[in-house]
Amino acid sequence: MMRLKVTSLEDDWRKVRITLPLTWISRNMGGSMFGGFQASLADPIAPLACARVFTDYHVWTRRLTVDFRKPGNSDLELRFDFPPEKEEEIFKELAERGRSTPTFEYGLYRKDGLMCTKVECVVAIRKKGYAEGHGS
Repeated sequence: MMRLKVTSLEDDWRKVRITLPLTWISRNMGGSMFGGFQASLADPIAPLACARVFTDYHVWTRRLTVDFRKPGNSDLELRFDFPPEKEEEIFKELAERGRSTPTFEYGLYRKDGLMCTKVECVVAIRKKGYAEGHGS
């Protein structure tokens, strides 16, 4: 229903580009993209990337912050990059503690190249069975 188009999915989710079109159903009364459409697309991206990289762990969104900085008055492109240094840091935390709670920043960009929406996603990465003994 959102009519997403995956334009780039590289290096096993380490680089993701998805187009979210501005359509009659996604356009609000002001002519720009509803925030819910943007948040719905942004929510699973970092956890899905982490699930592909850290296959022996459970992964979920712990917190999602969406900052609507400018009107999304065109098709939007979600741009997510998983920096190698963050991956190394997470692997180190997982080896030492069996868990990690990294924060990823990415955004949705208008056709003119401006970031209109900044996304901050905190991801919980836990050993399988972790929740039974520790909570979240």
